[in-house]
Amino acid sequence: MSKYIIKRLLICVMILFFVTLIIYSIMRCIPTSFVESIARERAALPGGKSYQEWLAQLNAAYGMDKGILEGYFTNWLPSAVRADFGDSWFFNVPVVEKFNDVIWNSFTLSCISFVLEILIAIPLGIVAASKQYSRADYAITVFALIGISLPTFFFATILKYVFSIKLGWLDLFGQVGRYYEQLDTWGKILDVGRHYIMPIITLVFISIGSLMRYTRTNMLEVLNADYIRTARAKGVKESRVINYHAFRNTMIPLVTIIGGTLPSLFSGALITETLFQIEGIGWTSYQAMIAGDIPFSMFYMTFSAILTLLGTLIADILYAVVDPRVRVA
Repeated sequence: MSKYIIKRLLICVMILFFVTLIIYSIMRCIPTSFVESIARERAALPGGKSYQEWLAQLNAAYGMDKGILEGYFTNWLPSAVRADFGDSWFFNVPVVEKFNDVIWNSFTLSCISFVLEILIAIPLGIVAASKQYSRADYAITVFALIGISLPTFFFATILKYVFSIKLGWLDLFGQVGRYYEQLDTWGKILDVGRHYIMPIITLVFISIGSLMRYTRTNMLEVLNADYIRTARAKGVKESRVINYHAFRNTMIPLVTIIGGTLPSLFSGALITETLFQIEGIGWTSYQAMIAGDIPFSMFYMTFSAILTLLGTLIADILYAVVDPRVRVA
């Protein structure tokens, strides 16, 4: 297993190299950037340099005057290996510092949503499969299809309209309330929790449908297997057949889905955070991309690529944990 992990890590490094090269090339080819915006602002000042002069000076300062390959190999890659991603053009602070300020907001939001998604989707999927074509199965299927079909922005708007505008129970957006600084420690925790209710509901409801349907499909396939019929013929209780024999083998394909969603715990939910103005990594990266902030955008996409590769590796390793029959040659 150790040789397999080392081999996969080396492959991940190679894939990451080509991914970052492609991302860097794309970012260098975008039609506008924060550098051009700053050059226009400074050129508009009285008695200042021209736009072209400012643009040339700023490009030279940020290494944008070099070719794509030269800039990647001489500037960006050596700095990235040292975990130095430079300063954010838009936020005017080091990229890593800004990342540390916002990542834990995204992690808290995503972690709670992920746990709730697992606790709700998998049991409902098992119930739907064990009671196929019953009213419970139809109700769960309809619920799952609604969650899959609804766009994030539409469902979030409905929540805002009902709980904020009509009922007035929750704030429309934001991470803390108006009187946050005047509250005690417990009051601050409750205030942040109230602001996280609608974003968490949005993330769970939008994501729960696919996992629920996937669990139901795999559970039905396992329940029709020969060894399940044998267990039932021997008089094993139905609850043990479903919860032990069937569910244990259903977990094998579920590991792929769960392992693929692990990177989302740190990569943030860009649309949800933007709609509710949660200062997480998703909302921050959206602002950086809109402003043409190449250093922060490069860091965010590289970070997302690393998480995706690690999620895939973790899923492959968990196969051997879930299914003892799986062994790596």
